[in-house]
Amino acid sequence: MIAYYEEVLKTIRDSMESIDKTVYDSLVDQCMETIRSGGKIIASGLGKNVPICEKFVGTLNSFGIDARFLHTNTAVHGDLGMVGEKDLVIVLSKGGNTVETVDLISHLLERGTNTWLFSFAKNGKSAELLPDDKILMLDLDNEGDEWDIVPNNSTTVNLIVLQGIAIEMAKRLEITLDDFKRNHPGGGIGAKLRGEQLWS
Repeated sequence: MIAYYEEVLKTIRDSMESIDKTVYDSLVDQCMETIRSGGKIIASGLGKNVPICEKFVGTLNSFGIDARFLHTNTAVHGDLGMVGEKDLVIVLSKGGNTVETVDLISHLLERGTNTWLFSFAKNGKSAELLPDDKILMLDLDNEGDEWDIVPNNSTTVNLIVLQGIAIEMAKRLEITLDDFKRNHPGGGIGAKLRGEQLWS
């Protein structure tokens, strides 16, 4: 079993090392420009990428950074109304070939929205719609299951990258612990920040 985890960690590490630093830095810079200009960060995904997007949005919200989740499937059924002209949208799609993903990106581009794609497939249809400097393309040796098909390592990598962006944004915006405390009054974290003794 330990060997399995070691292989997963290696796969994730190799994937992270494949990130184009220039593209990544540009994404973070544009996220910052978006927030400072009064826009919001929107994450969109399907299937197992849905909770990944929601975690990212939740982390940004806990820092007081305006962010929303846009389900790729329901976007074209009215949810596109949440996208404003100052917003930045990050679309997650491993292969980039699902009809809903391609459709969403096309509509976002028609609206002139600052659109980004996270993908593991260089030849995906979604990647063909965007310039290279708007695509965070990642390598992935395998998903970690016996069929190499279960969304496992890919979603983990997406989560790590998005959380890294959230933490970096909070740092650049000089979010303080008091800011975080104001937004997180409940649960064990809220109690800890109030200095309360928790049950052991």
